[in-house]
Parts: sequence; structure tokens; C-alpha cells
Amino acid sequence: MNAPLQRGFLLSVAAIAAGLLVTGFAAATPRGHVLVAEFHADVNPVTRDFLVGAIHRAQRNGDAAVVIEIDTPGGLGSSMRSIVKAILAAKVPVIVYVSPSGSSADSAGAVIGEAADLLAMAPQTNIGSSTPITTNGQDFSKDLRRKIVNDAAAYIGELAREHGRNNALAEQMVRRASNYGATDALRLNVVDAIAPTLSKLLEQIDGRRTQPKGIILHTAGATIDRVEMSFFQRARNLLVDPNLIELMLSIGLVGILVELWHPGLIFPGTVGAISLIVGLYGLQVLPVSVAGAALLALSFAFFAAEPFVMSHGALAVGGGVLFVIGSLILFDPAGPLFHVSLVVVLAIAGTLTVLLGFALSRVVRARRLPSAVGISHLVGEEGVVRRGGYVLVAGELWRARSGDGSPLKLGDAVIVEQLEDDLGLVVESQHTIGRNEL
Repeated sequence: MNAPLQRGFLLSVAAIAAGLLVTGFAAATPRGHVLVAEFHADVNPVTRDFLVGAIHRAQRNGDAAVVIEIDTPGGLGSSMRSIVKAILAAKVPVIVYVSPSGSSADSAGAVIGEAADLLAMAPQTNIGSSTPITTNGQDFSKDLRRKIVNDAAAYIGELAREHGRNNALAEQMVRRASNYGATDALRLNVVDAIAPTLSKLLEQIDGRRTQPKGIILHTAGATIDRVEMSFFQRARNLLVDPNLIELMLSIGLVGILVELWHPGLIFPGTVGAISLIVGLYGLQVLPVSVAGAALLALSFAFFAAEPFVMSHGALAVGGGVLFVIGSLILFDPAGPLFHVSLVVVLAIAGTLTVLLGFALSRVVRARRLPSAVGISHLVGEEGVVRRGGYVLVAGELWRARSGDGSPLKLGDAVIVEQLEDDLGLVVESQHTIGRNEL
């Protein structure tokens, strides 16, 4: 073999060996892990705990990044700020990805996105509309509105500026309720990337340096580990639904009222107590209006007092009105996403009023019945003649005689005409029944 061919052969062998070495090294090096937290719900204390827990889990495991796959209409400002603080303090890169297509990161969701080390969107998604409003959808008073809007605009603007995004447009999400589709958001530097799928996003952002933490992303080919809310977390999230809270409080009220009206039934009181505790848990989690809670308590007191006071329905109607008003303002501090449906409130108030009306009618009817105390109620009762001159009336044996002095025949059906001083009965025979059965 001549020298040139020999050199070429050696170079080929060296290249093949180098390729095998690199391939073997890559195969021996484990791929990184990316933790994906699926967040498709309102921002509230339950979902806050879920997201903060996911960030802490990614830090403990040393994951390459944690992705919050988000689709939310917003939620509580207090919970939002807790999530933002956890993202800013995280040692692991936090990526917020508005996904899948058709999703949105509105209101508090947009603020969480601007706090992320990298903010990405899937095609046909949108972000923005972060203007604070009251529960009924109306603006705050002029001075209060200026203070709240300026605070919220400065908050989201500073987050966008620190992460190298367009802070002016981020502030417009608050000041003008601006909302941006994925294409415009990327063009205007509101977000950092657009990708149709999570795997493509991880490939696309690999090698980027985040701002302001300066962390280089190593996400290409990473193993994706998805995490969802646990059953207990989903149950807690369900229990903070204002409509369910109202329903539980109402069932608790009905159960306790039934137990008060008919002591010893046990079941209504047990169900009522459990429902009341579940409702109170929701009240503990969500911020509530003191005035709304006081009106609800007063309405319950009116409902409970009606059968005993006998106001001819005035307390029941007043309780229903107070229940509606208290329910509508109960969750006012929680924001527009946490309000009770008017239809639900009217349905519950109507049911309580009808139930109380039915109970009152039974009470009135019972009060109109003659007294059943003593033995005077035996007059007019039907009895049956038994042996030894006794008559069975109302489950008891009484000594009796006929009014006309005729003998009483065994098995005769008789009617009690009067009571004698010696506690004997004067009866009148009606007809003979079932002698052979006695």
C-alpha cells in the first residue's frame, strides 16, 4: 500500500473511531428531565399550592426546567403574587407555555407568564386582559381605580422589563385590557417564542440564556415528566366553587332546621352538619365580604325563628331576601371569577322559602287540632268489645257498658259516647266484626 492510500486509510479509521467515541459518550450521558405542570384552572389558593409544589419538586430533582402549561382566565391576585414570587425565587428555569391551541393566559395568567424565565405560546392562543375589575364587572371608583391600576401596571411592567420583554405593551394589558394573539405577541416582543408542541419548544429554546437569572437552557431531547393535580387537590379545587359553597351552606341550614323542628331524627342533622363544615371550608379558602357573611347569618336566623315566632311568613320572606343579597356580595373581595350565579341564588332562596312555608302549614294545622292530652279525646273513637265487659279503644282496654243497657257482644264494633266519673266508658254498638278472629 503506497503512502497516500495508507494515510487515507488511517484517517478514515480515525474518523470512524472518533464518531463511535462521541456516539458512545452521548449514549452514556443521561438526558435531562423537564417537569411539566398542567395548569388548566383558575388561580386560587389550591392551584397556587400545586404550582409552587411543582417548582419545589423540580428544584429537588435537579430538573433541566419546569414548564407550566397554562390555560386560565385568571383568578385571585393574592394567589397570583405567591406564584410569581415562587417563580422569581426558583433556582431552576421556569417556562410558561400557553398551550394547547385555543388556550389563553388572561388576567392573573398573563402576569404569571411575564414572571417566567421564558414565556412561550402555541399557535392560536392569546394573552392579556389584566385590568382589575370588581365582582359585578364594573369599574372601581375613580380614585381607587387609579391606585389599583397603576399598581398592577407597574407590577407587570417591571416583570416584563426584567425579562427583556416589551414592558410598555405589558402595561397596556392592565391599563387598556390589551390582548395579543400568539403571532402579534412574538412580533411585539411580549413573549419569547412560539411552538406548536412542547417537544418542538424544548428543541427550539435549547441553548438560550434566560434573563435576568442568566441560566442556559439545556432542554433538547429532555425526558418529559408530566404532573397533574392530585385527587385531593382536585377535590379541594372543586370545593372552592362559590356556587357549591352556597349549596353546601344551604343544605347545612336545611338539615339543622329539620333537626330543630323534629329532634331525634339524626340523619338530617348529620347531613346538615357535614354540609355546613364543607361550606365553611370554602369560606375559609376564598376571601369573603364581612357584610355578605353577616347577611347570610341573619337570613339563617330568620328562617330558624319563623316556626317559633309565627310572623305569618314575614320572617321567611325577609330571610329569603337577605339570603339573595348576602350571597351576591359574599365573594366580592375574591374578584369577578368567584361570584355566585344569580340563578343558583334565586333557586336556593326559593327552595328554602317553599320548604319553610310547607313546615309552617304543618305547624298551623297541628295547632288547630283539638288537644290530645287526657282521656277526653276518646269520645267519638271506635272500639271493639273484648271479653269481661272491656272495650279496646286506641290500643287500651277500658271498662264499658252500653248506653241502652243491652249486653255487649264479643267482637261488636262500638263508638264511645261519653266518659263516666269512674273512668268507665258509655258506648253504642255499631256492628259485629270478626268474632271468629278473636
